Amino acid sequence: MDEQGLQDSAILLMSLGEEDAAEVFKHLSPKEVQRLGETMARMKVIPRDRVEAVLERFAADASEQSMLVNDSDEYVKTVLRRALGEDKANLLIDRILQGSDVTGIESLKWMDPTSVAELLRNEHPQIVAAILVHLDFEQSSQVLKCFTERQRNEVMIRIATLDGIQPAALKDLNEVLSKVLAGGDRLRKASLGGAKTAAEIINMMGSSVESSVLDYIRQSDPELAQKIMDNMFTFDDLLKMDDRGFQLLLREVQTESLVIALKGASPELRERVFGNMSTRAAEALREDLESRGPVRLSEVEAEQKELLKIVRRLAEEGQIVLGMGGDDSFV
Repeated sequence: MDEQGLQDSAILLMSLGEEDAAEVFKHLSPKEVQRLGETMARMKVIPRDRVEAVLERFAADASEQSMLVNDSDEYVKTVLRRALGEDKANLLIDRILQGSDVTGIESLKWMDPTSVAELLRNEHPQIVAAILVHLDFEQSSQVLKCFTERQRNEVMIRIATLDGIQPAALKDLNEVLSKVLAGGDRLRKASLGGAKTAAEIINMMGSSVESSVLDYIRQSDPELAQKIMDNMFTFDDLLKMDDRGFQLLLREVQTESLVIALKGASPELRERVFGNMSTRAAEALREDLESRGPVRLSEVEAEQKELLKIVRRLAEEGQIVLGMGGDDSFV
């Protein structure tokens, strides 16, 4: 969701009142709650016409929606059992609805990475890998940063080689986690883990940690390391985007963030950015870059990660196509 969507959602929630807004929050992910909460906290005064426009658009969108059934899971179970009989239906039901009950794992999403790391520190790397693939990539990367280098590398190689999780194993794992937090082998595997998941997590970990993890995996399995690298998309890979992709990206990025991100960019990438802006905007950006003093590499990487999040969102929305492929020094 872009900044405009966040602001509109925040306005709508504040218009609903505390009780109704709280009910909405119950259905959101931890990251969505955090982003919306931060947006609501920043919005002190809102013009009346803006509020009215948001409410009118919501009313129009809501009028086009209809809830066909109250409980879609139960509806699917009933229809399939009547159509196929108990045995065949149960097999299909488990396949369709597998992994829907992951309350124990879901609760980890609300915990800070340090607490999750502490909870998992003494678990087998395979168990940790099975849990982390269910979390947000950014949260998983932060959890792994809390581990020792050896633990981190052992978990990452298992994430990269994980080709799925049996529903029965997932259910057992979830039940164990639920107990900890509180004080069908024949079925198809859930599509979690693999080189792409490992690449997404490594992308979030920063250049210094990234190199260490990839070196470790490369020593153990060069082919696997290459598969992971092929799925990684870095800031320099923006050069693989076409001009239309650059123009869509530049509409979404704040100038201040762009200036900091470009402090660590190659001259070629900078020129691609300038080439997709108006002459006046390009000149202003050049001046900002030249006048900006030294910036910590950690700040540059943070802004580059935020920019890459926008790129991935645009790619997920089908607006652009991606070519997939640290420290506090100064740049």
